[in-house]
Amino acid sequence: MGDSSFDIVAFLERAVAIGASDIHLSVNEYPAIRKDGKIIKINMPVLTETDIDEAYGALLPASISASKLDSIFDLDFAYEIVGCARFRVNLSKQLGRYSLVIRTIPYDIKTVSELNLPKAIEQFSTLNNGLVLITGPTGSGKSTTIASLIDYININYPKHIITIEDPVEFIFNNRKAIISQRQIGIDTASFPDGVKYALRQDPDVIFIGEIRDRETVISALKAAETGHLVFATIHTNDAVQTVNRIVNMFDPADRLHVREQIAQILRGTVSQRLVPLRDSMGRRPAVELLVVTPTVKDFIEKDKLEDVYDLVRKGSFNNMITMNMSLYNLYTEGFVTEEVALEYSDDKNELKQMFRGVYQGTSSGKDRDYQ
Repeated sequence: MGDSSFDIVAFLERAVAIGASDIHLSVNEYPAIRKDGKIIKINMPVLTETDIDEAYGALLPASISASKLDSIFDLDFAYEIVGCARFRVNLSKQLGRYSLVIRTIPYDIKTVSELNLPKAIEQFSTLNNGLVLITGPTGSGKSTTIASLIDYININYPKHIITIEDPVEFIFNNRKAIISQRQIGIDTASFPDGVKYALRQDPDVIFIGEIRDRETVISALKAAETGHLVFATIHTNDAVQTVNRIVNMFDPADRLHVREQIAQILRGTVSQRLVPLRDSMGRRPAVELLVVTPTVKDFIEKDKLEDVYDLVRKGSFNNMITMNMSLYNLYTEGFVTEEVALEYSDDKNELKQMFRGVYQGTSSGKDRDYQ
């Protein structure tokens, strides 16, 4: 077992070449990739413990010693193959043995239109202050969408943008803007610390890689309240319910105040899912877009989130769109099947009504301009 035949760098290069989004490597398992949302096992020898040890040994940053690994159960870090791609690597243990899950991060940062996102989300990049939340499950393209919005600012506005990430994913080249990218554990201790010190670094825009806890919420709200534009991601499935998720991180006695804070500073939420296209030819985003208008702000303050959803559903003003509208549009434009659209819907009965043509909100063709 002494010599390993598994070349991790060559494997990553091949994975990038065939368009894999993720790579899964575990002891006594075939190497596997995720492509277009599906896991594919690769016809290669199963991986030995030596293969995995040598793989993570080749990828680990020099700052992390083998002895330090003994006290770590989970570790996130970035790796780069120059000229190929960057990677976000997660090293974890299962049944006492290390395994790797590796996300590919392309060099090129695509525009909103190249990503087939609603053009309306670019409006968030033109703001001077407030909080914008990008939500969705793991692997739904949140990081790619945020990178697109940040690069839009970079190309068009002379601003200072600070990103706080774990780890740093997309690398930006300064255009009109100056971009400072800080990695948790290397450049700053934590998300709350990163935001606290960012406020002393003359920022216009702050990107918080992920809101995971109450402390990060507090720092994000403070940054937005003090006149900065804050982008952040959070793991929720619904643009409207994201507000409740944040409020519920706080003790009941504090929730009314936090809700009022959010109502004042939230500018919008984008919730997205990557939906498989017909004939398995890739994926396309279905996007729910909430823009905080004075009416939406009032509903958030009064805890009437269902009314917010009705507003988005009926309106399509301010280019707002529900997830079901987005899925319906993808279906009517021939990108996805009815079955796939229903599979990705949280309100299947409503979507079935839309397919039957009894749903009022789709009578106007203008709804379909945003996909």
